[in-house]
Amino acid sequence: MDERDAGPVASVLREAASEADVEVFRARRRRVCEERAFVLAAVGIASQVVAFQGWFVLQVGAGDVARAAAHLDQYERENPPHPAEPPAAPLRLFAHAWAGCVGYAAWLIGVAYALSNGLVRLDAFNRADLYGAGVRGGQWWRAWTSLTLHLSGPHLAGNLLAGVWFGYLAGRQLGVGTAWFLIVVGAGLANLLEGFIGPPWYRSAGASTAVFTALGMMSAHTWWTRRGARQSWLRQWIPLGAGLVLLGWLGTAGKHTDIMAHLLGFTFGVLLGWAAAVPLLDRRLERVPQWLPGLAAMLIMAAAWARALA
Repeated sequence: MDERDAGPVASVLREAASEADVEVFRARRRRVCEERAFVLAAVGIASQVVAFQGWFVLQVGAGDVARAAAHLDQYERENPPHPAEPPAAPLRLFAHAWAGCVGYAAWLIGVAYALSNGLVRLDAFNRADLYGAGVRGGQWWRAWTSLTLHLSGPHLAGNLLAGVWFGYLAGRQLGVGTAWFLIVVGAGLANLLEGFIGPPWYRSAGASTAVFTALGMMSAHTWWTRRGARQSWLRQWIPLGAGLVLLGWLGTAGKHTDIMAHLLGFTFGVLLGWAAAVPLLDRRLERVPQWLPGLAAMLIMAAAWARALA
């Protein structure tokens, strides 16, 4: 039985003792019966569609049953049902995604604690935020150190919660080490680009660039991974479209929101997520132990802070 849950005349035909209408076809959807009614009308057979106990029933006069049966059987042979659309293959999921979230939280909370308690040089914040003129002057470390700086408790809490959520999902999808390495690289590159193209006097800080890098990376990785499944173009593009919706919803809210940083972070995330999903690179990344890219991400952050505090 195909998706229409329909039965041809051979299975549902009921003989009538009088000239009353006789059922020759039934389906769960009215449109399916109406298609066959149109077929019969084209050869001069009158019919009607009626609802009966949850079904839609196609009826013809008793004298037209044989002819209607022949035409409907011919229609079924010439128009075989399309196979049901196969479900998209489930995404491969990695374990221990929580470990990356712990590391992310440790960096954000640790930096906030060190700065607020005077454990580092007093000008550390000014030497580590994203300052356009500083980046253009060769202070590359600001692109990464600024990801761990926050202007207030609510600012820190918001980026902490969002980063843990999107980071966990990215870690499950790409592997905890691979995901956080790409997030750190993508967010840093986005900040570097903003430092060069933004006004030289502009300063900003916060992990939101990394949050939107994770969002863009997941969206593009899911979209590219599922592109080969037999499904409509709309369903194929849903992951990327959903990411853009979240970018517009979350990335533009607030009076002092750095929209450029969010947009650049999302863009670099899309590029890295797409690259990681390309089969050749995906197979190579799969062979890399997750602790290795995870360690590389930690070393990037440590090197940036060491340079800022030097």
